[in-house]
Formats: sequence, C-alpha cells, structure tokens
Amino acid sequence: MSNSQTETDVILIGAGIMSATLGTLLKELAPDWKVTVFEKLDKAGEESSNEWNNAGTGHSALCELNYTVEKQDGSLDISKAIKVNEQFQISRQFWSYLVNRNLIEHPQNFIMPLPHISFVQGEANVAFLKKRFKALSESPLFHGMEFSDDPEKLKDWMPLMMEGRTSTEPIAATKIDSGTDVNFGELTRVLFGHLKKQNVDIKYKHQVEDIKRTSNGLWELKVWNMNTGAIERHTAKFVFIGGGGGSLPLLQKTGIPESRQIGGFPVSGLFLVCNNPEVVEQHHAKVYGKAAVGAPPMSVPHLDTRYIDNKKSLLFGPFAGFTPKFLKTGSNLDLLLSVKPNNLITMLAAGAKNIPLTKYLIQQLMLSKDKRIEELQEFIPHAKSEDWDIVVAGQRVQVIKDTEAGGRGTLQFGTEVITAADGSVAALLGASPGASTAVHVMLEVLKKCFPEQFKLWEPKIIDMVPSYGVSLSENPDLFHEIHSHTAWTLGLGGDRSMVNNGNLEAGHRHFAEKPISS
Repeated sequence: MSNSQTETDVILIGAGIMSATLGTLLKELAPDWKVTVFEKLDKAGEESSNEWNNAGTGHSALCELNYTVEKQDGSLDISKAIKVNEQFQISRQFWSYLVNRNLIEHPQNFIMPLPHISFVQGEANVAFLKKRFKALSESPLFHGMEFSDDPEKLKDWMPLMMEGRTSTEPIAATKIDSGTDVNFGELTRVLFGHLKKQNVDIKYKHQVEDIKRTSNGLWELKVWNMNTGAIERHTAKFVFIGGGGGSLPLLQKTGIPESRQIGGFPVSGLFLVCNNPEVVEQHHAKVYGKAAVGAPPMSVPHLDTRYIDNKKSLLFGPFAGFTPKFLKTGSNLDLLLSVKPNNLITMLAAGAKNIPLTKYLIQQLMLSKDKRIEELQEFIPHAKSEDWDIVVAGQRVQVIKDTEAGGRGTLQFGTEVITAADGSVAALLGASPGASTAVHVMLEVLKKCFPEQFKLWEPKIIDMVPSYGVSLSENPDLFHEIHSHTAWTLGLGGDRSMVNNGNLEAGHRHFAEKPISS
C-alpha cells in the first residue's frame, strides 16, 4: 500500500459528459492548467452518459411536452422550453467550434439529424397540443414546426404508429425536422480522446474514497488505485464532482455547508428495444407522448429512432423502476448511506410528499413484459412481443432539497449544480436535460468558481460560443445564422455560405463587444 501524493490544479471526478465538457473548456481557456481525471470504471462514458443509458434526444424542447406548462388561466408558459432550447444551441456551437478547429472529428458518429414529434391522444390533449404549437410557433427557435390532426398526414410522419390504428379517439402531432439524435456515449469518448492528446492525466480504475480540506486550503482526495490496490493522495485547488448518481455521497464527504439538507432519490429505467430490422426501418423520428399521472418527467413515454455504433435502432420507454443503487455499478446500500443527520428530516418530508410517485414506481416494477407491450401498443398498435427485448437503462438520482417554492423535502427533476461559497468545489446532481445542456452548465460552473479569470476568458468564450450571453429567441437573425452554421459544421444540413473560417461573422460583429449577461 502506497501513500504517494500528487498535486494538480484541477481534479475532475467521473469520466462522463460533464467532466469531458469541463475539461475540454478548461484546456481551451487555461491550457497551462494541470488537469487530472479519476474514473472508477475502465473507460469513459459508461454510466449515465452511455448511449444505452439515456434517450440521446438532444433535449431542445422540440417534442418534450413537459417543458411547456399549462397555467391556471389556460395560457401556456413556454419559458422553460425556450431556456432549454437556447442551452442546447450553446452545446451545438461548442461542438461546432471543436470540429472547425479539427480538435474532434467525424461529428456524424455522435450527432444525426432526426425529426422530433409530439404525439397525443384524446380531445383535451389535442387541444393542449394545438395551443402549444401556436405558442411555440411565435418563437424563432421553433421555426418549421408543423401541426396536424389529419390521419393521412400523420401516416406520412409516423407510418409505423398509424398502421392498424382503429381507435376513434382524436389524435394529433407536431413535427419539426431540425431535431437530432445525440450519442452522448460516443461524444464523451471523443472528448476524452481529445483530452488525452492535451496531456490531461486520465486515471481509469481509480475510485475516490474521501475528500477533505487541508490546512492550506487545498482539497485532498484519498483515491483507491484499483489496478494496484494502492491508496493514493491527490490535492488540487479546484475539484469538480461529476460522478452522476455517485456525486451526492462525494459531495457529502466534502462537508461544505452547501451539501447539507440535500438528499437523493434513485430512479431506474427499462427500455424495450426492437430486434426486427424490418420494423426498425418503418420508423424515423423521436416521438414523445404525455407522462402518466404521478410519473416522473424522466418517464415520459417515447418511441425513438437511435443511431448506436452507426446502426439504426428503435427503443420504446422508459419504464420507471426502483433500486437503492445510485449507479448501475453501485451498491444496494447507496440510498441508506446517503441519509445523514443533516438531511434526515428533508428525506422524510420527501417520502411523505411523494406517495403517488412511490405507488407509480411500485406499479411499474410489477409490470410483466406483456403489460409493457400493451403500453407500447398505444404507440404501435400492431407491436408483437417477439420483436422486442428489454434492456436496463441508466440510473438517475433525483435531487431532494428544501426550497422556498416547494417547502421541505422537495423532489427536483432537473439538473442541479452545488457550489462551495469560495468556488473551490462544485458538484453536478440530478438528471434531464443534463447532457444536452452540458456546455451551458459547465460555463456556469466556471463563471461561479473562477469569477476573476472568467472576465479574462470572455473573448475566447464568445469565439467558442458566439451567442453566449445573448438571447437567441430575441435575436432571430442571429439564431438562424448560428443554427444554419452549426447544422453545416456538424453534418446536419444547413447553408455552406454561413461558414467562414470557423467563425460566425454576424455573431462576432454584433455581439463580441457586448458584456456577458449574468
């Protein structure tokens, strides 16, 4: 057993899309900083970021109905849809920048163009979808969206779903062709390949056992080298905890005040995967429906064309489940060990508040394959059990915390970043839209944790993400130019004339001098 100690500038825990993104940003903004990554598995992108463990939708609110909420007065609040879409545009710009600079290659291996469709059944839901379509159509971000309740039109959009449909219930859909399928597992591996070339020290089969503050203000990590059995000590000025479901236990070990009164609730998932190529070929879209009453947003049913290992696949789900593990490769004691004196009341309050969710999860756990196929038949009326297999999806840990709006023990369904007051440690918790908005989320981490350097980095940030700090929904000309540029660079179509030596002239001309909004 050795106790070797190594000092570095930045430590990233977890080799998923968030650490990959933060590391890549830092190597562009502060190339001289020494960065070390610890991952307990033997390669990158194997947990939440893996292509089989998430929907790969490239969440941009084009089809996700839960991002548009109907208010009590009957009007629709589309602010979250706009926010999520704009954040995904930031990711597209950064990926486009990396491709233009030849820092990463072959974007078609991780992003493909794919129509996004919202599909509803029943009079009330059709009325909601029509209202949603009208509200979103007023924003340039959703330009090109179509609505139809004509069965013949819907047959063109989703032939597999319309074949054999005999119900007389009203149905409708919206379709937009500018959607994407993103293989976040492949993107994660591509980014870590790039980081290796940038001399980032990536240590696989290294498990972080403990984090504590030293007398001189550094963070010291106790790391188990699973290859040799040795215990190593590593110190850094800044630590990012991006270990997916495993982030919460590590955040608790830091002892920072911000880690108190925070808990986690694990939710697992299953997908049905089509094994019949003839069926797969009949569907070409991501089709999202409405979540069941009491279901968490991550359980919104959807029928997805996916591109995995350059092969077209078809997945339906997810079916929610429960396991006390915080990671697929975690321990059955994870949930129990996450309960501390400082979050016990918060956790108990969450349990009392979420009885309908608990009931829903139990019902989901008890579903037989035949029952799952019955749910699939809401989407594909003639689906046959023998054409579909079950795969276990990724593990998500929903954040539980006390909030002003929701009170004690509120279950959060989004992505949360917890940061120490001095900016020396940050942890990413939560789930969707997560990976799709990774660039925005990591830029916010840098802004909060390195405020002085961030001011100096602003010109470079605008070079990488020309719209950063600017509302694309309020600047339609810039949005269309950026969207067309990134579409061309990433192989999604677009206009070649928008690309000029990897820079967006309009973006720089109009916005480079503007201060980045807080």
